[in-house]
Amino acid sequence: MKIRLSLLFLSLLSTGLHAESIKRIQNADGSVEFSNQSAPASQFTVIYKSQTGNGFVFSDQKPQHGNFEVLKYSCFACNPDSKINWYTISLNTASYATDVNRIASKYAVDPALVRAVIHAESAFNAKAISSKGAQGLMQLMPGTASDLGVKNAMDASQNIEGGVKYLAALLKQFDGDIKLATAAYNAGPNAVKKYNGIPPYSETKVYVERVGILHNRYRTES
Repeated sequence: MKIRLSLLFLSLLSTGLHAESIKRIQNADGSVEFSNQSAPASQFTVIYKSQTGNGFVFSDQKPQHGNFEVLKYSCFACNPDSKINWYTISLNTASYATDVNRIASKYAVDPALVRAVIHAESAFNAKAISSKGAQGLMQLMPGTASDLGVKNAMDASQNIEGGVKYLAALLKQFDGDIKLATAAYNAGPNAVKKYNGIPPYSETKVYVERVGILHNRYRTES
C-alpha cells in the first residue's frame, strides 16, 4: 500500500504519541536506513520513505528497488509495554540547553523537569508529530499551542516556550505537585480533577512515573 504525501501522512506516521530518535545506517547495496535499537521492534510502527519522480512516497511495505529510509515511530514514554530501562537510558543534557535554561528561569520551572518532559514527550526530536497531531519537542496540540501564543510549534524555541508556559500553569493549578502537573500534561487537567489525582489510564500512570525518574536523574546530572 503506497500513500503519497497528504493529510493521511500524519495518521500513517505514528500509532503512538511520540517520535523515536533514529540512527542512519548505510546498507551494502547503497540504500540508507534509519533505525533505533534502544527499544524492541514490536514497539514500532515502521513506515518506508522512498522517492519517485513525483516526490516522496510513504508506505508500510518495504520498497523492492531504489533507496529508501526506514522511519520508526513509537510512543516514547507512555507505552506501558516499553522495555526501556528509564534508570539507565542515556540522558541528553546538551540539546537546546540555552533555550531550556532561559525559558525555565523565565517561568520559574526546574530546568531538569523541563528536560525530563522533553525527553519523555519526544526524545528531543524537534520534528516529532503524533498520530493525534501533537507537535515538536514538548508535543503541543495545535489548539494548545495557539492558546499559548505559539505560532510555529515545529520551531524548537517556540515549542519549548509554549510547553514550559503550559507546564508552569499546571504546576500553579495543582499547587506545585509535580506528579499531578505531569499527569495533567499527559491526560489533561480535567482528567486529573475528575479523578482527584492521577487518572487510572495505564499510559498516564507510566508516563508520570517515567518523567519522575528522568527528572531525578536530570536534576542529579545538573
